[in-house]
Amino acid sequence: MDIYIKEQKGYAPQMNYARKTTLDSIEGCTQEELDGLLSSDGNIIGALLLHMAAVEKGFQIEFFDGRNPNEVEMEEWGAAYGLGARGRKEIVGHPLSFYIERLHRVRQKTLTVLAEKPDNWLYEECRWDGYPSNHYFIWFHVMEDEINHRGQIRLMRKALQLERKREA
Repeated sequence: MDIYIKEQKGYAPQMNYARKTTLDSIEGCTQEELDGLLSSDGNIIGALLLHMAAVEKGFQIEFFDGRNPNEVEMEEWGAAYGLGARGRKEIVGHPLSFYIERLHRVRQKTLTVLAEKPDNWLYEECRWDGYPSNHYFIWFHVMEDEINHRGQIRLMRKALQLERKREA
């Protein structure tokens, strides 16, 4: 398999690489792995996948739409955005395709909107969480969050697989 970061007209190639490696890390993920909880206060792999989509969705709303999430969006994405107890309660039992579809749907909007923005938009100043920032950092943070959780997912899958082998 060849692995390159190449220009894709209109998009930063790193966005595609981060997502490709995330999808590679969950390929063949079983329902047991998606829903496996390693500690009582942890998160499941499925929740982390939905969290990746929720973070990106939240930044779309804030920085593309220029507003806060509405009630409907908070109902759909709130558990995934915040994780924790609400996430453990509400995000469970979904097949892998559910998470992949949401990751894909949210990313498609990001790519569509970013393709319409001029490059200098990335350097425009904005405020995030009360601090001065720019759009470049905002989308870097989306990628950073995904990469961080992908690392967790890889470790969790290995731990869950080891646990299953010990029980067998």
